[in-house]
Amino acid sequence: MSLLHEPHHDGSPLYLEHEAPTLGWTVKVRVRTAASDPVDQVWLRTTYDAEPVYHACGPVERDEHTVWWEGELPVHNPVAHYRFLISTGAGTPEEDQRWLTAAGVHRHDVPDTFDFRVSTYPSAPDWGRDGVVYQVFPDRFARSAAADERPTPAWAVPAAWDDEVVFEGSDPRTPTQFFGGDLDGVVEHLDHLEQVGVSVVYTTPVFPGESNHRYNASTFDGVDPLLGGDAAYARLSAAVHERGWRLLGDLTTNHTGDTHEWFRSASSDPASPTRGWYYFNHDGSYECWMGHGTLPKLNLADPDLRAAMVEGPDSVVARWLRPPFDVDGWRIDVANMTGRLGAVDVNHDVARAVRRTAEAERPDPLVIGEHNHDASGDVDGDGWHGTMNYSGFSWPVWSWVRDPASPARPFGRPLPVPRRPGPLVLRTFREWLARFGWRAASQSWNILGSHDSARIRTVAGSPEVHRVAAGLQFTLPGVPMLLAGDEIGLEGVLGEDSRRPMPWDRREEWDHATLTAYAALAAARRDHDALRRGGLRWAHVDDDCFVFLREHPHGSVLVCARRAAGPAVELDAGLLGFGDGSPVLATEGDAAPLVEAGGTVTVPASEGPGVWLWRV
Repeated sequence: MSLLHEPHHDGSPLYLEHEAPTLGWTVKVRVRTAASDPVDQVWLRTTYDAEPVYHACGPVERDEHTVWWEGELPVHNPVAHYRFLISTGAGTPEEDQRWLTAAGVHRHDVPDTFDFRVSTYPSAPDWGRDGVVYQVFPDRFARSAAADERPTPAWAVPAAWDDEVVFEGSDPRTPTQFFGGDLDGVVEHLDHLEQVGVSVVYTTPVFPGESNHRYNASTFDGVDPLLGGDAAYARLSAAVHERGWRLLGDLTTNHTGDTHEWFRSASSDPASPTRGWYYFNHDGSYECWMGHGTLPKLNLADPDLRAAMVEGPDSVVARWLRPPFDVDGWRIDVANMTGRLGAVDVNHDVARAVRRTAEAERPDPLVIGEHNHDASGDVDGDGWHGTMNYSGFSWPVWSWVRDPASPARPFGRPLPVPRRPGPLVLRTFREWLARFGWRAASQSWNILGSHDSARIRTVAGSPEVHRVAAGLQFTLPGVPMLLAGDEIGLEGVLGEDSRRPMPWDRREEWDHATLTAYAALAAARRDHDALRRGGLRWAHVDDDCFVFLREHPHGSVLVCARRAAGPAVELDAGLLGFGDGSPVLATEGDAAPLVEAGGTVTVPASEGPGVWLWRV
């Protein structure tokens, strides 16, 4: 299916004059149509205080292949929605009129949910959008010599570094199996992260908690001594920043642990000042996260809790952004549930408070919310900059690359992830990109898995297909986030199994070809503005192949991703804007230069899976 002839617009610099205009501005927007498509009118439709209005667009550039249309969008509301009505002026209205939305071209009326949007709120910081994020689960990443001197806590079941991970939810050892990784261990292996191409280090929680995951915090006032305490976290921060990188913390604003000092006071004394910080029932029971009594839910409608947790210079959010820790921002755990319980919904207020507090402490903080389904209502304002994009990236990629024989378990659904053909996966990509909006999707994390899900290697079933998924992670709009060990082919059938210790002393077991591919993809993303800030124009899709163009004024990159062997793909050189053809990288074999012959550029056939990139 060739797609280059379709009318196109997105939120990248070639198509939108200002990414974050000031409220009240008028910004120029551009649409590309094929010269062979007899378009004679393009109308920009926007909503002015929720009332649709139309503004005419006119042709501003034309050659034998392409016509560029331009219109003016009045940014009357903080988030302005818009779409395009395209007419050829021929045939009946039913045959003549098409809508261009962020989800593609439609010959029927579609809901506003897929409109393009432009937000007047500030964008995420450049380091957060342009970086490569590396997730560390401290207990399983690396163990320094100092860890041997620390006593094993009473709650923990000690394990040797090479022991198998206990991961079934029915096994009480799953949250208590303790390998003893620490923060100095992370410092000792930063050279490895540099080899991968990392620029943002994100650790899961470092606060004390009676579990290996530490999402059941017993305090927010210090770093777990088992990790080396405050001094070790300060050393990690200094080492990360000395390399010019950033450090991102993990904060659970939705709940604490049941041993947290706030909760212990609240549960033991109905008159406690922290009693209203939780949701207690008349019988003394309390609301908790997903029925887990060790995770009592916080009542963020309480103003005193808001001050303690998310608002102002004395809050938890603020304190850790200052020296000696200098955390550069937060990943907010279960951000979708934060401040929400039945009829209570202060989620947007909390998101704004977190971001406002962070911005008061640092000039360029990043705030990412965890959200594993539809985050569209939470990411286009002045709260979370973006999300861990499971719905818009992880699940469609999984459904395209999944080995039917994979033992990987689905995350949050009762049935296995289906294996789907390219056109259906493309529809998923388009609809979720439209639902989030271009900027929010570009600021969100492209994740192939996390500490909560199966590993991509287990999902894909082979090193070659794993590298195809990684290729999409680094070349589609969004910020790549790796779970430590993805780059060497670690496996896991579900989240707890994916938390296997890094095999530092067994490098002969590493998948070095995949490590090389990750490093090359990170370098390509760093070196090409198109892969970080460029538009996305789909060129071809079939069941087993995607070809797409990342366009930017500084140069464009053509990407071909195949999950299986396939024939050559012919592309219209004029519609492609072809002018170079030199190879950037190949995850399998070599990438020969692309050449034009008779107005056609041919992407070579392949004998197997792989990803190939060319300058165009």
